Amino acid sequence: MKILILHRVPYPRIEYHRGINHDLHDVTYLGKQAAIDTLPSDLRCQRVIRPGEASACEEALQWLAQFPQSFDRIISMSEYELLDAARLREALNVEGASLAAVNLARNKLDMKAAVAAGNLRVPQFMPLDRYLALNGQVPWQGATVLKPHSGASSMDVSIHQQPARAFEEISRKISDLSLNIDEFQVEEFISGPIRHFDGLVQDGRILTMLSSQYVGTCLDYMERGHPLGSWHLETTTPMQMWVSAVLDAVQIRNGAFHLEAIMEGDDPVFLEVGNRVGGADVVATYELATGIHLPSLELRIHVEGLVDKVPLSAQQPDLGYGWFVFPGHTHHQRIYQGLEGAEDFRASPLVVQWNELQTGALLPGHVTYSAFEAPLAGIVKTADPLQTKAWMQTLFSRVYLAENLTSVA
Repeated sequence: MKILILHRVPYPRIEYHRGINHDLHDVTYLGKQAAIDTLPSDLRCQRVIRPGEASACEEALQWLAQFPQSFDRIISMSEYELLDAARLREALNVEGASLAAVNLARNKLDMKAAVAAGNLRVPQFMPLDRYLALNGQVPWQGATVLKPHSGASSMDVSIHQQPARAFEEISRKISDLSLNIDEFQVEEFISGPIRHFDGLVQDGRILTMLSSQYVGTCLDYMERGHPLGSWHLETTTPMQMWVSAVLDAVQIRNGAFHLEAIMEGDDPVFLEVGNRVGGADVVATYELATGIHLPSLELRIHVEGLVDKVPLSAQQPDLGYGWFVFPGHTHHQRIYQGLEGAEDFRASPLVVQWNELQTGALLPGHVTYSAFEAPLAGIVKTADPLQTKAWMQTLFSRVYLAENLTSVA
């Protein structure tokens, strides 16, 4: 089988060899130089470097016009190139998720409309152009959220708490940042803990899933530099039924999913969903708890169309794992000076992984949840999920990035 992979996510985060037999299949990786450089040197494959000046789809078509060939599968494991892969599949008549179906898992306006049509609760929302035409007159009370309809990692998201000032603040933000109105939406802000649900679906049936709850929020991580983490908790039958209904509504029938919901008591309010694995250490903690490496089985679903029965360990997950990550992009010093208050946590027997930058390393200037780039990221395991949550809350309250006081002065 000939397989084309639009390669964007660093290879160590996917480990493609665990899901695709590179000796059996002819695999081509097409990506920018930085992504191609992450491929193992001894991996049997074709490497194609694209300029990165246009979309992955456009540059793939340009390459194929010069070097015509056909593929049996076209795959992307990146949130940002799922649509490119779908466009390529349609252009080249390759089987796989359609462009219309993939759009439902990328466009937050369309996905919320589809979920609402399935009689599941979503925040009230509207396109930004409609909001502006109405002069900010919205049918909800309280805060308003501005966000891109196809974004990720909470980039360009803002919460406007005061209804009387929201329209002015949003209008000013659009003007100051020269934002494209057609790329944004607004929705009502709903307060409550945020859960994420991760797993695999095949032919519309959930093979495996885990429920988790965040400590902190992606927005606070991105905007205020607060640490972020999540911990596994028990999946109830009603929650699994709700997840299944959401996936059906947005036509995610095969592959991995990462679904987020705001909890109002025991009732979930849909936030967003992706047809991909979650970021940070979602994949690592999932494998520790269940024995399942999500990207590997997702690749098998895409390539082979089926997987064997999931291990018994996935049906009885070892709850108590959690992951945490500290951001570096908001720190006003660009050189990592170490941590304050970390000694007891660093030596804790509950820590499974502790990944810390070397003192003197350059802090990332962009938002990242990667253990390879963040100043601190790790995994913890306790005997009880609530203990994991409490351990993480204590970590976040006591540990912070150190500063070089000499350079500050």
